[in-house]
Amino acid sequence: MKKIGIVGGTGYTGVELMRLLARHGGVEITAITSRGDAGSRVDAMYPNLRGAIDLCFTAPDEANLADCDLVFFATPNGIAMQQAPELLAQGVKVIDLAADYRIKDLDVWSKWYGMSHASPDWVERAVYGLPELYRDEIRDAELVANPGCHVTATTLGLLPLMGQAWVDHDRLVADSKSGTSGAGRKAEVPMLMAEAGESFKAYSANGHRHQPEIVQTLAAVAERSIGLTFVPHLIPMVRGIEVSLYIPLVGEPTADVQQLYEAYYDAEPFVDVMPPGSHPETRSVRGNNLCRMAIFRPQGAATLVISSVIDNLVKGAAGQAVQNMNLMLGFPEQQGLDLVALSP
Repeated sequence: MKKIGIVGGTGYTGVELMRLLARHGGVEITAITSRGDAGSRVDAMYPNLRGAIDLCFTAPDEANLADCDLVFFATPNGIAMQQAPELLAQGVKVIDLAADYRIKDLDVWSKWYGMSHASPDWVERAVYGLPELYRDEIRDAELVANPGCHVTATTLGLLPLMGQAWVDHDRLVADSKSGTSGAGRKAEVPMLMAEAGESFKAYSANGHRHQPEIVQTLAAVAERSIGLTFVPHLIPMVRGIEVSLYIPLVGEPTADVQQLYEAYYDAEPFVDVMPPGSHPETRSVRGNNLCRMAIFRPQGAATLVISSVIDNLVKGAAGQAVQNMNLMLGFPEQQGLDLVALSP
């Protein structure tokens, strides 16, 4: 039984990690930290975990995280880069669900996250936690940078097209829509029901910090520069992301695009390429670790459209983190994640 710690267990990502790990079968959560709620029971804050998690939150300086085999950081940006190196030096594996180790160019990272990096040596050593692309590297990793939620849906939707001569890599567009849980569990006026309900809006349209993360991965795969316009939107639901991807063509595809996607993801347990004419729904992945997608070419014109959906708290965060944990600790990749979506 592997020992697991969670730093920052009071947010939506933290509780989703606990929900998934509680029925994993190969791990034991031994510490869940919180500065503000130390001493209080986890199931008092999250009654859905009653009978599943019998622990209290522990103050970070009192948690014996060094005894863990792996520690998840479900913390705001800027925390893991300060605390993870000490654990890594003691042989503890780390998965960071924030953005501290995602972007390799530290100048780009500092520009988007507004701070200097506290452990730059570990940035280069961190493995990017997208199993569909870096599975072998994740197995041997000490530190994994879990991808962002918009990033996961967008990147998986575009990967099979990268490097194709008939794709215009300079004018890609990602129109992404996310539920309110993507903003985290904090009191903010824009997230109030009376503010977000019955409304729909774009945000960060002049530039969003997930854009350089997406471009970094796509450029590495395509082996060329990438031009991506990325615009996120807030929609009045709790869970889910749908991203509509618009891909201009510069020539007629030399392969059947549907077959190209099906072949690319044929062996992937958590990517579902739907039949032609399907329209993925966020409710079809609610509570599970799947990314579902469908391919369109409207009116046979010179633009492909890919619709990609995930649950932002599962495949977009905690589920993908557990998928990475399974690879790092030698468990079957699907262990604890063979979940059927909730419906209705």
